[in-house]
Amino acid sequence: MIHQGHLSFKTTGHRHMADLTEQVAAIIGRSGIKAGIVQLFCVGSTAAVGTIEFEPGLERDLPEALDRLIPPSRDYGHEQAWHDGNGHSHLQATLLGPSLSVPVTDGKPVLGTWQQIMHLECDVRPRQRTVVVTVMGE
Repeated sequence: MIHQGHLSFKTTGHRHMADLTEQVAAIIGRSGIKAGIVQLFCVGSTAAVGTIEFEPGLERDLPEALDRLIPPSRDYGHEQAWHDGNGHSHLQATLLGPSLSVPVTDGKPVLGTWQQIMHLECDVRPRQRTVVVTVMGE
């Protein structure tokens, strides 16, 4: 069986992190699937999904680490072509990735005690985002 839902939300721009765990669990619950997998896909090339301990320290640390690894710069080829200030945004989102798969057991996502599903906005401006959530199993 396959069930699909969508999460739509606004971000405040670069570094905005959202905890999607409860919303994903609700979609799994509505699916009626007890065992399988839930797959998330972030629509767009300047945002990412993953797991993290969703707490204020890491909510600050992850984007800061990404900015150290891939800092804002006008030297990126994307910047030279488009002049939109978000070359680093595309690279950061690509590094983290647009998708995530999580096992489903007893109708719930299998996550560690301190592990939540998150969305990270890498773009430099606020965005309306969509994450497609597909639950597969029985």
